[in-house]
Amino acid sequence: MTTEPQFARVAVLDIGKTNAKVVVLDSATGAEIAVVKTPNRVITSGIYPHYDVEGLWGFALDAFRRFAVSPGFDAISITTHGASAALLDAAGELVMPVLDYEHEYPQSVIDAYTALRPPFEETYSPRQSMGLNIGAQLHYQQMVFPELFADVATIVTYPQYWAAKLTGVAANERTSLGCHTDLWNPRTSSYSTLVKTLGIRDVMAPIRSAFDALGPVLQQIAQEIGLEKSVPVYCGIHDSNASLLPHLVNRASPFSVVSTGTWVVNFGVGGDLDHLDPKRDTLGNVDAYGRAVPSSRFMGGREFEVLSAEIGAVAKDDMIDAVSTVIARGMMLLPNVVPGSGPFPGKQKRWIDAVGATDPERYAAVCLYLALMTDACLGLIGAKGPIIVEGPFSVNHTYLDSLAALTGRSVIAVPGSTGTSAGAALLAGIRPVPGAEKQVPPRGIGGLAAYRRAWHAALA
Repeated sequence: MTTEPQFARVAVLDIGKTNAKVVVLDSATGAEIAVVKTPNRVITSGIYPHYDVEGLWGFALDAFRRFAVSPGFDAISITTHGASAALLDAAGELVMPVLDYEHEYPQSVIDAYTALRPPFEETYSPRQSMGLNIGAQLHYQQMVFPELFADVATIVTYPQYWAAKLTGVAANERTSLGCHTDLWNPRTSSYSTLVKTLGIRDVMAPIRSAFDALGPVLQQIAQEIGLEKSVPVYCGIHDSNASLLPHLVNRASPFSVVSTGTWVVNFGVGGDLDHLDPKRDTLGNVDAYGRAVPSSRFMGGREFEVLSAEIGAVAKDDMIDAVSTVIARGMMLLPNVVPGSGPFPGKQKRWIDAVGATDPERYAAVCLYLALMTDACLGLIGAKGPIIVEGPFSVNHTYLDSLAALTGRSVIAVPGSTGTSAGAALLAGIRPVPGAEKQVPPRGIGGLAAYRRAWHAALA
């Protein structure tokens, strides 16, 4: 029996590493009916680079004020990028800015943290560069700014920071704790030993389910944005897990999800954690239901952005000839365009046999590179079943065809810009409605198997 959604419309605050948006979705259809966006700016002044949370807060309030008039909304849900936490004082205000996870620490701090972090077999969180482990961020803030850190009364993960600003209720949540933070043990579904080592257990906010309504929008904020009724705010979810959630609801395992954005995050749903290699950026994520999911990743969206800027505008309608030329001449791009993550650590970007190549050929080689990187990531996590690609890469036909041919598995492209927003809206009970999907069956691409072998041989 189908039940009607509790709310007619849900507003989602969706903060990605590159951009932030507020989206309103219709509960009956799952369709996006209103959206406004802004860049997610990093402020480089102050004690360290940090996110412009005041700017984001002003943007969010303006969007909520506008959407409260039309089209209206009955609930708020939240999703943000991972690798971020907020340190709050007793009044709920920030003790220190929310640290940009791309900030590099002094070597002495890095070495000190390396000596105390738990083993991979406990956390299934690989050692990351910069501040991609939240544990490393907290250690850095504690070690370098001890007087400020002494005022910390509550630590919350990033989606829950925004929930706390809206409701006054502080919480932590498993998807944000379970994404390479070093703070979580996915097998026991509890904090790792690092929390005790850092001496922060007493200031970690209570753990709540992503599906919990933490409370209504605070009265003062409700008046400011023009809400005429009580609007509940849901706890929130890590963005890659928000993208995963609609597929968990609609599909039977095993299957794979390739969630694309700034990062390409790969999930092997129905797999296990037993064969993960921490040296190659594999990890155990935790889904919205608290279950461990083998995962891998590389910064593919950022890499595509960098490479596209280098190549310039290219007509992408028909790349068959360009792909054939690239494969025939053995032209290839080797990782890493963006260092510090991915399945091939320590490698540096290198073009092979690219002298004199046209811009369409370079673009085709980039798409093949991204497909080869995704194929490698899926292999590392033992991914099985059909491959669902969501996010910007879902409309890159050269990438999709190449990935299907490389893996020999069907690829299901789910176009649309609101994969994270739609997933976050499910927390508030929106009916999961399958989007328009494009089936990409595996087909032979002449010479691709030999090209793949040559690509891996060049890496070795």
